[in-house]
Formats: sequence, structure tokens, C-alpha cells
Amino acid sequence: MTALASDSPLLQPITVGSLVANNRLFMAPLTRSRATDDGVPTDLQVEHYRQRASAGLIIAEGTQPSAGGKGYTNTPGLHTDAQQAGWARVADAVHEQGGTIVVQVMHAGRMSHPDNSGHESVAPSAIAPPGQTFTKSGMQDTPTPRALETDELPGIVADFVAACTRAVDAGLDGVELHAANGYLLHEFLSNGENLRTDSYGGSPENRARLVVEVARAVAEAIGADKVGIRISPGHAANGITETDNWDTYAELLAQLEPLDLAYLHVLIESDDPVLSKIRDAWSGVLVLNTGFAVLSERDEMERLLADGAADAVSVGRPFIANPDLVERWALGAPLNELQQETLYGGGAEGYTDYPPLARR
Repeated sequence: MTALASDSPLLQPITVGSLVANNRLFMAPLTRSRATDDGVPTDLQVEHYRQRASAGLIIAEGTQPSAGGKGYTNTPGLHTDAQQAGWARVADAVHEQGGTIVVQVMHAGRMSHPDNSGHESVAPSAIAPPGQTFTKSGMQDTPTPRALETDELPGIVADFVAACTRAVDAGLDGVELHAANGYLLHEFLSNGENLRTDSYGGSPENRARLVVEVARAVAEAIGADKVGIRISPGHAANGITETDNWDTYAELLAQLEPLDLAYLHVLIESDDPVLSKIRDAWSGVLVLNTGFAVLSERDEMERLLADGAADAVSVGRPFIANPDLVERWALGAPLNELQQETLYGGGAEGYTDYPPLARR
């Protein structure tokens, strides 16, 4: 690859709510299962994010807002003092390198397991996801969740608010609410997984209600300019089914738009016609992630920005293997090869030992 021109859209700064990103190449949230058993970010995570501080914005991994919201082994939380202190160390390390970082707050919903969380899994409706999940005891069937009672939902909102407040108190630059990829908030949006007959189910407006309530409450607590949200219309992750996804997301965006959130993060293929509808419906900053099917490549990401499909792009796997991805793409330098076998769990190998360009 040749070097990028200095005026490449990938390299231009952008204001995102209260944040100023030095470039438009964002690091996508990536579960790597390196926290302690009780959800405290470790020295390894501090170093991992420090190394990647040149990203325009780091969107740190899915982080549970409550013990019952935990999905996978060794994922971090934001509901205890020790967890908050761990995230403060991460924030300090990234800021010392001149970087900007928010954390993705994620309730796993039905993608949880009692062996991991110590709690029964919950969801909008008692519908089990397909397949198995990794637990401390090995692979197990994902259990049928308990349908949340209507009077429990204010507690879910309160958990998100408390976790997001802890995030900014820890010195993180903001939060991303995870309403994508088949986890709790996405489950409420889905007409396949949300079969409720109360005011949180049925119509698109009702299915969007909890997501909007969480977004509004968090924005009121920490400032809308520190809040992003991630959605994945039509993305069949974790067994999610959506057959009316534009109707649902049109309603969701119409209700989110007045909140003036920092950004909307959309996981969708770049040629999906829903993307242009989202672009028209959303007046704020739009961050695009093109999904898992194809590895993100520099020239395609640059083209998407130049064509106006998004204001910034987020990439995942390239940032795993290349802590200095921004520099490598700017120079047209070769990339490190991703080690698939070290993606989840373990130690430094495949996590903090990928060499930067200068040491190749």
C-alpha cells in the first residue's frame, strides 16, 4: 500500500460530543476475557489500551453494569469500587499517551449463564438462544432466560445509570450503550425475541421504550455529550431475529435524535440499504462498523468516509494485531498477522505482545 495523503478523511480530527478525536479511525469494542474473575480490569488491560491510544477513539470492551448482566468469563464490570478503580488506571494510561477512551456498557441479557454471573439470565421474554456458551465448567447449553417483570425494568435503567456514572467518575471520557449483537437492549428491540404484551412489547414504539429510557436517563446523569449508543439492525448475532428492522429503528432513532447524543455506532454491512436510511434519519455523528464477515481494509474504510456513508469508522481485528494501526495505515506499512487462538482469555500472548512498527 502507498501512504495516505495528508488530507485523507481517515486522518482528520472530529468532534464527538464533548470529545475531540485526533482521527476518524476508532477502535471497536472487543471482548478479550482478560479481567479478573470478579470483573476488575488488570495490568494487562491497562497496557493493552495504553498501546492503542493513537486510535481516534477507543471504545473499550463490553462491560457489565451489574453482576446479573455478566455474560462471559473474565469480562470487566462497572458496579463495584474495585472495578471502577481498575478502569481509572486504564483511563489514566490512555490519557497519558494523548488518547481518548469510552467504555461500552453491556448487559448480556439471555446470553448469560449462572456459572459465569452467579445469577439467572434474564430477557424480555423466556426464549432461549441457540447454541452453547463458554463457562468456567466448559461449554454448556445457554439456558432459557427468565422474562423480566415490568416493575423490574426501572432497576435495569438504574443499573446502567450507576455504571455510566462510575465510568466518568473513573476518568473515562464517556460511555457507549450496547443495544446491538443480541444482548439485553437489542433483545427488547427484536420482534423475534420480545414477545411481551405490556408497554415494552408489541409495537416498534414499545420495543424501543427501554432503550430510549436507558439512553435518556444516562444522558441526564452524565451529559448527553458523553453518551454514544451502538445498534446492529438486522444483524443475526446470538440468534436474534428481526423481520421489521427498519420500522423498529426508524422509531428508535426518532426518539433518540432529540437527546443529542455524542454519536450513533452502527454495525451493518456497507451495502445494506438500511444504512442510507439511518444516515438520513440521524443528524449527529455516525460511526460505522462493517461487521465480522469481511476484515476491514484501509482503502475501503477511507472510501466510506469520503463518500459520506459515515463520519468515522470503527475496526476491531486490525487493532488487535496492530497497536499502532493508525500509523501503519497512514504509512501504508505491512500489518501484523492476527493470532486467532489467543483472542479470548489467557495472558500477554496475542494481547500485549504484538510488535509496533518500529520493532519489526
